Parts: sequence; C-alpha cells; structure tokens
Amino acid sequence: MSGHAGEPFAELPVAPKPRLRRFHQARWDEPIIFEQSRPGRRGIAVPAPGVPPVELPDTVRRAGPPRLPEMSQLHVLRHYVRLSQENLGVDQAIAVGQGTCTMKYSPKVNDRFVTDPKVAELHPLQPDDTVQGVLEVYWRLERMLAEISGMHRVSLQPASGSAAIYANVAMIRAYHASRGEGERRDQVITTLFSHPSNAACAKTAGYEVITLMPDENGYPDIEALRAAVGPRTAALMITNPEDTGIFNPRIAEFVELVHEAGGLACYDQANANGLLGVTRAADAGFDLCHFNLHKTFSTPHASGGPAAGASGVSEALAPFLPGPTVEYDGSRYRLDADRPLSVGKTRPFLGVTPNVVRAYAWIMALGAAGLREVAEIAVLNNNYLMHKVLQIKGASAPWGRSRLEQVRYSWQELSEETGVHSEEIGVRAADFGVHYWTSHHPHVVPEPFTLEPTESYSQEDLDEYAAILAHVADEARRDPELVKGAPYNQTVHRIDPSSLDDPKRWSPTWRAYTRKHLS
Repeated sequence: MSGHAGEPFAELPVAPKPRLRRFHQARWDEPIIFEQSRPGRRGIAVPAPGVPPVELPDTVRRAGPPRLPEMSQLHVLRHYVRLSQENLGVDQAIAVGQGTCTMKYSPKVNDRFVTDPKVAELHPLQPDDTVQGVLEVYWRLERMLAEISGMHRVSLQPASGSAAIYANVAMIRAYHASRGEGERRDQVITTLFSHPSNAACAKTAGYEVITLMPDENGYPDIEALRAAVGPRTAALMITNPEDTGIFNPRIAEFVELVHEAGGLACYDQANANGLLGVTRAADAGFDLCHFNLHKTFSTPHASGGPAAGASGVSEALAPFLPGPTVEYDGSRYRLDADRPLSVGKTRPFLGVTPNVVRAYAWIMALGAAGLREVAEIAVLNNNYLMHKVLQIKGASAPWGRSRLEQVRYSWQELSEETGVHSEEIGVRAADFGVHYWTSHHPHVVPEPFTLEPTESYSQEDLDEYAAILAHVADEARRDPELVKGAPYNQTVHRIDPSSLDDPKRWSPTWRAYTRKHLS
C-alpha cells in the first residue's frame, strides 16, 4: 500500500466500476398478528403436561387463559416471511451506514449454538449443578474481556450498553460512598462526542453533568478538563475514539488529571472495533470500562435488542460488581450472591445468555491474532471509504485527518447549494437498498451522516456504497425535489413522526393499541 502523501490506496487493484442495483422493497398490506387471529385455529397440538399438577395460590393464577393469537402454522410462517420481506436489514444490505453501531456480519453458525436445546431450554432458576456448561461460558468470556480490556474483573449481567454504563455509574457512586465522599463528589465529566448514554446515566443517578466541548482540532478540550476537575469530581466518562471517529492521543493525560483530583475514569468502549489487540482501557489507566457485545463482538442488534453489555473494573472496584458473580474453585462453577459491597442486580437473573454464547463463539473462532485483524481491517475499510466519500462534491469530514473505525461526515456544502438535507439524502439512499444514520442531536457537525464500514465489507461493497451516495448527491443538484420526495421503492413512503413525541398515543402492546385506537 502506498505511503506517499496524497496517494492513499494507490496500489490497490482497480475494481470494476460499481453499478447501482435495481431495488424495490416488498410491500404487503400485512395486519399485525393479533388481527389475524381466529378462534379455534391451532398451529400445533400441545401434549398434556407430563408432570403432576401444582396447586398455586390465587394471587399468582390467571383469571383466564392468556389472549394469544390463534393461527395455523402456515399463516404464522406466511406472516413473518412477509414482515421479513418488508425489512431492510444487515443481512441483505451494505449496512455501513449505521455509524457508532458497528453493524457487522454475525456468523450463522452461532445462531445454531444458541438454538440448541442445551442453551435455548435452560431455565434461569436451575440449580448451579445443572448449568455448569453455561456458567463456564460466562466465566471464560468474562476473562477474555478482562484480557481484552486489561481490567481485573468483568460482569456480563447488564442487558445493554446503557445498562452497563449505568452499572458503572452505580459502582462509581458506591466506591465514593465507601470512602465517605459520596455526598461531596456529585459531578461527572463527559464530552460532547461521547456516547450520550454516559451523560444520561450519570444524570439519572443524580449527578451533575459537565460536558467538555471539542477544541479547534476536534479533540476534547484538555484545558476545559483542567478547569472542571476538582473535589466534587466523581468520574470522567469518555468514549475514545469519540463518535466522530477521532482518537484522543492524550487520553492517558485526561485520566491522570481526574485521578489527581480523586475521581475515577470510566472508558466507554461500547465500540472497540478499531482497538482490539491494539490498546486497552487499562493501558491508559482507566478504572472502569464497558463493551457492547452487540457491537464489537458480533452479536445481533435484532432491531435494537436483545442487546448485551459487559462492565469491566479494576481490582479496587471489583467488590462493587453487580451480583451474583460467576466463580470457579477449580472443579465447579457457582453463582456468588454473598457480596456485601455489590451494587446489586442490574437486571433479573444472570445476563443475556444467547448473546453471551454468540460473543464467546465469535472470540474463540478468531483467537487473539484474529481479533487484532478485525481492528486492522475495520480501520483500513473506514479510511478507504473516507477516501471515496471525500471525492463526492459537497461532502466533507470536519477536522480532517484519518479516523479509526467510523467518520462523522457533513453534507453542509451540498445542502447550502441545493436545499437538500442530510436526512433526505439518507432516505433517498434507501431506494437503492442502503441507508445511513445522521448523528446524535444536537447536530454540532452540520448536515451530518455517520458511516462505519467495520471489517465485514469488501472493497466492492464500499465502492458500491460510495457510488450510491455520489448518485444521490448528483440527483440533489439536478432535481432537488426528486430527492426530497423519496422514498419511492420502500414499503412505507413517509410516516407521521408526531406520535413519537406524544406518550398518549404510544401503544407498546396490542391491548394498549386496542384501547387507544380501536375502541
């Protein structure tokens, strides 16, 4: 690969010119499953239970049977196949556009593991002696993640990345309380481009949140940190690289400043895809960190869940880990709930077992060398895509320089020229079978779009994605109203977003929908 300035990727083979695929999403006027229910229809004849009946108190007995949909197997299958055809998902699209979420390929063999009855039919209240295998998977994965992060112990109990952040905030609070400083240390410092869950979790826990703004180079302003730290500082909670894709080279100095003030440093490594095998949270002196297993470690996002988080801590913080923890005495695995300093449970039972198994299998398949190769290819793909995107007239990347695993770009120039906004470009891109995400609000980067190609995508994929963006940018110049009127090839044209901000119209269940909208 060329190392000459101004000639990035000059020695890569010339790929064929990408073509725009003809794409049209399937559209079914598909009722939800409750509306298709018909009394008396059955998909399977359920055998009589083979265990003697148990008398339960009236307080835990249903007054009547659950109101589940009644359908044949064929109609259930048809319903879910139709819904799947109406989705634009990671298994059918070049899904590099969900920046910060690390949409990578999840090996299908791992789904085979988690649907095996030995995993799928486990019950969370089984005695420890009957679940030695899955406890071993938890125990081994915790130690793998401890090695990857440099932390002393890890808990896999959090059910999501944000839950892991909140678990870390709870441990920060418990640590200071144990030292008699819980009341005084009431401030948490974060940065503008760190994941917003850091500020949200700290605020939810009752902390005052101080946000550091970026300096002229896009880095968190270290002078602002010097001014912010003090006797009230509980912790610094920071993402690095931040959501811009920029890695802060002075991160160890940030940690040292917080430590000098008596605070703790918490590393948001939800997305560590560009860091695996290269650097670790402990290398910069952090006291806590967390991972999202559904980002870095290739467990599915599944439309926003089920996620899985992992909280890692130094030896000094280990007594405060959520309980129970998985312990091993050399011959037997057990759950240890006798932890007097623990912050308690962060969710019912132990953790999101299917995703724990998937992440364990993914790491085992790759090994240490493979994990580092993941990071190297992710960074290479990202900078190759950045090279292609910045050739599109009207696209830019504030603060310049190469990035790690993602970039927050801007369509500001194109928008000022055409009146077409970033959201509209993203919607039009969906007509070609791809999509992208803009950014967290507020849009400090004007007209943003955030791309993250990960290690899963080929050079041809990245060329095709960039060609789609270039085509839509050209459409915006030639016919802005065409772009503004998109999508044309999707299941739904446009939705009315007003209900998103009106809790009175929210319907999380069929019963609530019936009550609010059909009665």
